[in-house]
Amino acid sequence: MLMLRQFQISSFALFQSPKQPECCSSRSVTLPRTRLYRNRSGSRVMGDSVDRSGGNGLEKLYLGMDFGTSGARFTVIDEQGVIRAEGKREYPPFMREESMDWVSSWKATLFSLLEDIPITLRSLVSSISLDGTSATTLILNRHSGEVLCQPFLYNQSCPDALPEVKSIAPENHTVCSGSSTLCKLVSWWNLKLPNRESAILLHQADWLLWLLHGRLGVSDYNNALKVGYDPESESYPSWLISQPYSQLLPVVQAPGTSIGNLKDSIRRQFGFPDDCIVCTGTTDSIAAFLAARATEPGKAVTSLGSTLAIKLLSTKRVDDARYGVYSHRLDDKWLVGGASNTGGAILRQLFSDEQLERLSREINPTVASTLDYYPLKSSGERFPIADPNLAPRLLPRPSSDVEYLHGILESIARIECIHFSLPAPKVSVIQVAWVYDALQGKGYKLLKEMGATEAEEVLTAGGGAKNDKWIKIRERVLGLPVSKAVHTEASYGASLLALKGAKQKMGL
Repeated sequence: MLMLRQFQISSFALFQSPKQPECCSSRSVTLPRTRLYRNRSGSRVMGDSVDRSGGNGLEKLYLGMDFGTSGARFTVIDEQGVIRAEGKREYPPFMREESMDWVSSWKATLFSLLEDIPITLRSLVSSISLDGTSATTLILNRHSGEVLCQPFLYNQSCPDALPEVKSIAPENHTVCSGSSTLCKLVSWWNLKLPNRESAILLHQADWLLWLLHGRLGVSDYNNALKVGYDPESESYPSWLISQPYSQLLPVVQAPGTSIGNLKDSIRRQFGFPDDCIVCTGTTDSIAAFLAARATEPGKAVTSLGSTLAIKLLSTKRVDDARYGVYSHRLDDKWLVGGASNTGGAILRQLFSDEQLERLSREINPTVASTLDYYPLKSSGERFPIADPNLAPRLLPRPSSDVEYLHGILESIARIECIHFSLPAPKVSVIQVAWVYDALQGKGYKLLKEMGATEAEEVLTAGGGAKNDKWIKIRERVLGLPVSKAVHTEASYGASLLALKGAKQKMGL
């Protein structure tokens, strides 16, 4: 049986906010004689004349990368959590026949980010970690590392495998969803391709990290949750181990655990130090939660990126696939939540960045919109409605663009509220609107009824955190205090995992 190799460390000891100067309340920490500039790649770099090494010239930095749905970012921090450099890249549109070649695009982006890190900082990077989109799945040849098929993306559903998965998994288990990693594995396994027994499954973050450390077959218990791994027992359950495809499952470790040293070829190419280590990663929404540094039960983080993801810190685990609720382990606590396909992607499809900024200024967030939409970029929803065929609902469109944007933003906020407020596993779009009207203001309170810690505050991460009017709309809809997190990028959370892994390796 594949077991978790757990290390002991004080819960959240490394995820608490560092002490900052009283005059500084923004995400960039003000430091003496410090300047912020952009290098040729567009990366933001912190430069200063202060010796941070304590006079020994051996300052250590920590690199985190976030591979989201539309692009990737990096953040380099020091031991106090101060950002030293950050940058982003869009995925290059590599094509394979008539479809996107995601494998080539992700790989090219990974090495572009490494190149974007200022060379003066690379030699100080002590450890590296990264996150990827949850349930994005790759199947590889376990001997050569060759990718055997197109990746299964985070929102891709495999309804053909769902009956089989439901027949072996406990009722309402997290894997009992067509978009789960296990459904994707079973769907591929049932194709009965030659030499399928010699394959291995990796998640997006696992695969990208493998490119850096070279040890094939290692994952973390956050990414492995949707393939059936049980982080509470620290093992794959017997009902999964008994299946013929269980031999494809990766070894699982805690997020932020040292896997091994950075490959020599990469170290020499980019100028990283000889002892730079690579650590297990996590999912993008959990990295965003870590970045927000919400360390107390009752704190919640909503990630408003291309999609919408919700995480609530709880002392008790809550799982119920009927409601789209599942729990990730975070040291000795649980992150209860789920993810919807609504979010920033549909906003980008309907409006330009300039329009979003200009129109938002004219919205009155204290007034509820009468428009009722279900904003999706394409058909298919994961949660709170598990329906791969659910069509977007973006009409009627009023003549005023301000009213239209107001209606879209408010409808996404309603989905965020309903996300944890559905009284039944299957509802129609009309019923969703009715449930919102009936339960407006309950929102996260349903999680308390299911046993989770009651939500007290919602922090916002991702690109949507920049829209102050949207935050005020969501605060009204959710009936909870809503604010922007100090650090809103998941790459910052990944850099904290790199820091955690380095300290764990040193026995600190």
